[in-house]
Amino acid sequence: MTDQTPSQRILASRRKFLAAAGLAAPAALAAPAIVRAQAPIRWRLQTYSGAPLGAHVIKPQIDAFNAAANGEMEIELYYADQLVPTGELFRALQNGTLDAVQSDEATMASPVDIAVFGGYFPFATRYPLDVPALFRYYGLQEIWEEAYSEVENVTWLSTGAWDPLHIFTVNKPIRSLADMNGLRVFGVPTAGRFLSRYGLIPVTVPWDDVEVAMRTGELDGVAWCGFTEAYEVGWADVCNYALTNSVTGAWFGSYFVNTESWNRVPPHLQQLYRTTIDQSHYYRAVWYWGGEAKLRVEGEKMELTAIPPEEWNQVVHDAESFWDEVSASSPRAAKVVEAFKQYAATMEAAGYPYR
Repeated sequence: MTDQTPSQRILASRRKFLAAAGLAAPAALAAPAIVRAQAPIRWRLQTYSGAPLGAHVIKPQIDAFNAAANGEMEIELYYADQLVPTGELFRALQNGTLDAVQSDEATMASPVDIAVFGGYFPFATRYPLDVPALFRYYGLQEIWEEAYSEVENVTWLSTGAWDPLHIFTVNKPIRSLADMNGLRVFGVPTAGRFLSRYGLIPVTVPWDDVEVAMRTGELDGVAWCGFTEAYEVGWADVCNYALTNSVTGAWFGSYFVNTESWNRVPPHLQQLYRTTIDQSHYYRAVWYWGGEAKLRVEGEKMELTAIPPEEWNQVVHDAESFWDEVSASSPRAAKVVEAFKQYAATMEAAGYPYR
C-alpha cells in the first residue's frame, strides 16, 4: 500500500470525524419500529451544494433526522440543480415544488432586501463564530424574521457559518490586484459583485460543471469557497494556485421551508428538524475550521500566493464604500450594516482572542 499524501491523510481523518460526531450511522438513532395507520410526511429538500460537498454540509443532518423521526416523516435530499436550477430555488420553494431549501439568499435569488448579505458579504466576518454571534446578540435574527414575514409561503428558520472565501486559479497566479483583471471565475453573487471592481469576471455555470469548465478554459478559477471545499470536491486537483487573502471569514448559509409544508408538520417533528439543523451547524463549523488550517499548511496541491499588504489594505478600505452603497439600498439593509459595524468595533475593542 502506497503512502498517502498530506491532503489524503487530512481528508481521511476528517471523514472519520463524520462518524465520531454521531452523524454517520443514523440507524443507531432509530427507535423500535411502530406500526402506523397514517402514511409518513414526505418532504423534498434541495441544497445549493453538489453531492461531494453535500455529504458534509447537509446529508448527515437529513440522515439523522430521518432516523430519529422513526417513520413519521422522511426527507428526500436533492443536490445542486437536481430538481430545479439553483437560481430558481426560492420560486420552487414558494410554490411547493420543494418543501425545504438549504442555501444562501443571494445564490437562490431570494426576493428580500437583505438577500445581498447571504453568502459572502465582503469583510463582514473573520471567524465562523461571528455568524451565530451576529444573529444572537446583534439583532440579525429579528431582522431576518421580519424580512421573511413579508414573503408569502416561505419561512426562514436558521443561518449558520460555512467556510471563508478564497480565490483559486488554474494557471494564472494572483500576486497583485492587477492579476485579477480579466479572470473568469465561478463565484457567489455578492462577493463577485464586489471583486468585479478589480476586473474579476463572475461566471455562472451549474455546480457540477465547474471542474470541466476549468479544465476546458471556460473558467480561470473559482471564488466560491475555502481550502476545505477546494480539496474535498476535487477543485484543488485542477487549480494550481490559492490566494491566501480572504475576502471574508465565513459564508452565511440558511435553512428555509415552505410555510404550508412547515405548518403541516407536528410540533415535535418541527423541534427535531430545528435540533438537527443546530447539530449540522456545529458539525460544519468544526469540519471547516480544522480543515482550513491543516489544508492551507499541509496540503500539497496548490501553490500559495498573496497580495501585498499595502494593496490588500486598499481592498479592505474599498469595502467601506461597498457597505455604504448596500446600506443605502433599504432601511433594513442599513440595520444589518450597522450591526456589522457595531460587531466589528466590539471585537476590535475586545482584542485577543476575538481579533
